[in-house]
Amino acid sequence: MNYEKICQVILDVDKSIRYVGVYDYGELYDKTRKGLKSYLTKEETETSLSQAVYRWSTRKKTTEKIGKPVYAMAKYEKIYRITIPIGGAGLILISTELDANINEITDKILEIIPKFGV
Repeated sequence: MNYEKICQVILDVDKSIRYVGVYDYGELYDKTRKGLKSYLTKEETETSLSQAVYRWSTRKKTTEKIGKPVYAMAKYEKIYRITIPIGGAGLILISTELDANINEITDKILEIIPKFGV
């Protein structure tokens, strides 16, 4: 699986995407938009992602009643953050600027992901 290519393709979806990370099998593959500085260190991002993986596992407990979770979105003071599950316990993490058209971006990314077989 070429995770670095996935990161670049998603980053190219919209100029307001700041960061894309693929966290799978305990490994983080990521890319930040050229010219931008990440708000979190790599270690902080990995910690945040491991916590997000746990939260996804709890979401799956209600699947039979409300359906399979597709993505989660959070708004912070500086960014939007989208997490999308892949594979068994992996996640794609995307952060955007606050002026992003977050629903349009998410829809485009959800169309792209199956093309990579993740």
